[in-house]
Order: sequence, then C-alpha cells, then structure tokens
Amino acid sequence: MNFRRYQLHFILAFFVIAVLGCGFAFLYYLPARASLLYGPPASHLSITNRIEYSTRLLSYGDELTTPFNMNGVEQPFEVGPGESVNSIANRLEGFGIISSAQAFYDYAVYTGIDLTIQSGDFILSPAQSIIDIAQTLQKFSPTDATLVILPGWRMEEIAASLPTSGLGITPKAFLAAAQAPSQVLDFASPTTMEGFFYPDSYTLPRETTVDQLVDAIARNFIAHLTTDMQAAYANQNLTILQAVIVASIVEREAVHIEEAPQIASVYLNRLAIGMKLDADPTVQYALGYDPIEQTWWTNPLSLDDLKFDSSYNTYLYPGLPPAPISNPGIEALTAVAYPQPSSYYYFRAACDGSGYHVYAATLEEQIANSCP
Repeated sequence: MNFRRYQLHFILAFFVIAVLGCGFAFLYYLPARASLLYGPPASHLSITNRIEYSTRLLSYGDELTTPFNMNGVEQPFEVGPGESVNSIANRLEGFGIISSAQAFYDYAVYTGIDLTIQSGDFILSPAQSIIDIAQTLQKFSPTDATLVILPGWRMEEIAASLPTSGLGITPKAFLAAAQAPSQVLDFASPTTMEGFFYPDSYTLPRETTVDQLVDAIARNFIAHLTTDMQAAYANQNLTILQAVIVASIVEREAVHIEEAPQIASVYLNRLAIGMKLDADPTVQYALGYDPIEQTWWTNPLSLDDLKFDSSYNTYLYPGLPPAPISNPGIEALTAVAYPQPSSYYYFRAACDGSGYHVYAATLEEQIANSCP
C-alpha cells in the first residue's frame, strides 16, 4: 500500500514537472521566436511584458510585414509634438495607411519605438508594411536637416532658404550647381535645374553635398512625373521641357491653384495659334530681384517693365521663354497635362480682389471685362 502511494506521488510529481517544463519551454520559445522575427524587445520591458508583447506580435502572422494596400498612394502624415503612440496608431488606421492600429501599437511598444517616434511631417503609403511605417516615424534625428521648397520659387529663393535648413551648403555653391542639370534629367534635356527643383520637404543628413542634394531633388521630380503625364504632354506636342516651362508660368499666375487647368488652357490655346503668351511672370523673372520691394517678383509691372528686352519677355517675343521661370508643383504640372478644354485666349484678374480670374475668347470680351 505504501509502495502504491509512493508510485502515485512519483507519477503526479513527474506530471507536474513535465507540465511546468513544457510551460517554461513554451514561455522561452515565444520571446525567442518574436526576437528572431521582429528584433530584440525594448530593454525597459519586464519579463512579463516581453512574453505578453511577443505573444501578441506572433498572433498577427504576416500582418506586420505585409503592406495594407500594394497599390496605395503616398500621403502626408503629421505627428504632433507629444502625440501618444495610441493616437498615432488610430490615425494611421483611420487614414487607411495601416490595417490595424493595435498591431502598430504592439509593435511600437515591443521595440521601444513608441519612445522614439519624432514629431514632424512624413510621407507614408499603404504600400509600406506596419514595421516599415513604424521605423520611418523614428528616422529623423538631430543629425538630419530639412529643406522645404515651395511651389513657384525660383532657384535664388531656394538658395536663400539654405542657411536655415541645417544643410552645410552655401547659397553660392547651390546656385553654381543648379546651372548644370542633374544627369538623371537627361531625358528632359533641360539647360539648368530651374523648373526641376520639385517642391517638397526634403529631410537629409546634414553632411549631404550639393551634388547629392541636386540629384535627390531631380529624382523626386522623376518620381512624380508619371508615364500618363508624359503621354499627355506628347499628345499636345509638348516635350517634357516645354511642358515644365508652361507649368512654371501657370504656377506663378494661379493665385488659387484650382484655376491652374483653366489658365493652362489659355496659354496652350495661344501657343497653338502662334499668339504671344503676354505672361507677366516671364517679365518678372527677366527683371530679377527688386531691391525696393525686396522681392524676385515685381508687382505690379509698369509699362516700361513690359518693354524690358529679354528672351524671357513674352510680351516682346513669341513662343515659350528659353527655360522655366519657376519651379512648379504637381498641380501646375498636372494642369498642363490635363488642361480644362476651352476657347479662351485671354484672362485677367477679377475686379473683386479675390485673386481669381475672368476669361474671354476675344479681345473685345477681354476689354469688356476691364475693371471700372
């Protein structure tokens, strides 16, 4: 009887040890497996938290590494100062950038990225995985610099912004480099980089050289010039360079960018019949910097200004100016590709001071639209 009791205790003890052993082995396996797939856990996590978040990550399967939408387009995303990772995760899901806010949150906490996400402006896409997006949001560092190029700026205005960008590139060096277009733009045959400095926010290492900067901006231009846009330019008998020249004028004319397709239509209609463009921005570009107004874009123009002899002055010379007169944004570039069909050959500023324009098909209508 005592022997049987001993056997029973032995079997029970063996069973308990076996169960505990499997449990410990299982609990060891989960963190090890998660570490192999997603990297080591944040050092500040307790053992319990490591097991918990390892289990969660493994439960998502491929969701962390698979993009939500392979055909998704890039979109801007701003992280506010002090914004919680929970808020960021919910907004990412709400904007359709990721499939699961909870999966993003768990990955961020597990890796410690929740403590290193930076505030600022980012460009994200549903074609990125949750892991890629989480890592993108913590890539900015004090060693980075940010250069912002606004639509409609000419290269001198870009150069003037360099000293506050954090880049170690002088305006003089930038302007010198801008005189020779990047080789990646050979297909467009520009004479300088003017017109091809794609307006955007560029976050780059502070040690970026001027040649690296020019190439990065040129590649960004190419990335936004779709094959459909190139085909649309060709259908209008425009080379890429010619299209950019028209877009650079449209960019400066369109106070309200939604008018860009209509303004583009007017200029393309004029070109089609050999009519002079009579575009004020081309004269402003030719005049250059106005030390009195302290601007590169003299406004208003005088009658004498319109007589300024320059190949860029489209009041004097027919056809397009020899090169772009500003750096157009995607709206102006798209407007030239897909202009609003019209019979208009004239337009002028509306009399209400709104910045919008009124359009006319004939000179008589243009005169009738004059302000009282």
